[in-house]
Amino acid sequence: MRVVPGWALLSSAAAPVFLVGGWTLAAARQPGGFDQVGGTISALAARGAADRWIMTVGLLGLGLCHCLTAAGLRPLRPAGRLLLALGGIATLAVAAFPLPAQRGSSTPHGLSAAVAFGALALWPALAAHRRRAPAGAAGLSARRGAAAAALLLALVGWFAVELTTGGARIGLAERAAAGAEALCPLLVVLALTRGRPKAGG
Repeated sequence: MRVVPGWALLSSAAAPVFLVGGWTLAAARQPGGFDQVGGTISALAARGAADRWIMTVGLLGLGLCHCLTAAGLRPLRPAGRLLLALGGIATLAVAAFPLPAQRGSSTPHGLSAAVAFGALALWPALAAHRRRAPAGAAGLSARRGAAAAALLLALVGWFAVELTTGGARIGLAERAAAGAEALCPLLVVLALTRGRPKAGG
């Protein structure tokens, strides 16, 4: 039996593909082009955006992947896995509550995005074992979990500053934060897989 099931490896690898593929394809479909440095991911799935279904599918796939990965990270602490799943569910809500057309705002969308960004930044710190890690969990030490969370929080903080100040690099900051959060579960899965050989052969 594997420390982390193969389907969790697949879901963690698919997460960044859904996100980056979604924003790349959706941006390419916008008439007149799309500024990915200044334009947000949510704008690509907003009502009135061209082919908004592309980014919507990307967000739905990302959220489902996080939920599946959380279920497969059995060696880690339940608190971290629950937070990762919460981030996935909140990402599904981001897709379910798109921004209105004409660059309007949406309270459900904003709250869902805030929960998603926060949960996906904090989960590595809560998933790591504080003292002696059980078999298979050595790939995510408390120090590594805290360092990962600190980096993710810094990126989310940059995005928050750009968002609240109307910065010119809001899209770049969001993509850096969201991309790092999408990639983090895959790195954790790979660390767990390399840190422990297959059990029972």
